[in-house]
Amino acid sequence: MATYKKRGGKPKMPQQHSPEQESVTAEVFSTLDTSAGRAEAWVSRNQNYILSFIGLVVVGVFAYLGYENYVAKPMQEESTNLMAQAQAYFNEAMEDPTLQDSLFVRALEGDGQNPGFIEIINSYGGSAAAEIATYNAGMIYLQRGEYDLSIDYLEDFSANDPILGALALGGIADAFTELNQLEDALGYYKKAANYADNDLTTPLFLLKGAQVALSLDAKSDAVSMLETLAADYAATPQATHVEVLLAQAQN
Repeated sequence: MATYKKRGGKPKMPQQHSPEQESVTAEVFSTLDTSAGRAEAWVSRNQNYILSFIGLVVVGVFAYLGYENYVAKPMQEESTNLMAQAQAYFNEAMEDPTLQDSLFVRALEGDGQNPGFIEIINSYGGSAAAEIATYNAGMIYLQRGEYDLSIDYLEDFSANDPILGALALGGIADAFTELNQLEDALGYYKKAANYADNDLTTPLFLLKGAQVALSLDAKSDAVSMLETLAADYAATPQATHVEVLLAQAQN
């Protein structure tokens, strides 16, 4: 059972955060913290590809849900159109991490003329646009080091796309890892790895899950995930880590 402190409700506007929070490592798929009790640090070789892929997937799903499925419904169409600029800021941030701080603020809060994700979520709950906004907000809060908010939003996201569903579960696992709730993190990494069978998300979360399992001394879980990674995803970058980690798990 998760033990992070849930807030009374999601803010209509993002909370102000300190310089210390802003300095927290925010690359969703790059490293696991090396502080005591946390998973051993590692760097994913295809980090930039993953970040760019998130943006592309969101654009595709956003367009499909907003324009193909729901164009006949006025609220759906209105919310989709209103969110276009916030979505553009999010996509640009995914493509250029050097601009993420300012672009994420605009994506969440709006730019004074166009609403941000928070307003879309609060004003158009139940719409396709609000679902995508919920996912995006959760990933932004994860990047910003606001892990409890990230978990809240990503748990509220209802996935209609297998890749986004896996990424949301993996995002929750990343947040729990940063909160040093490793048992919760391991459970969500397992869910993320099993949610969608593909060469992008599955090996990524198998590897992350195996490393968290090793930190928990849950060696059987680590061995199982590493053996699956080696057997089914041998051609992926993550598989290059299997030999060393498997030796640790079997020691």
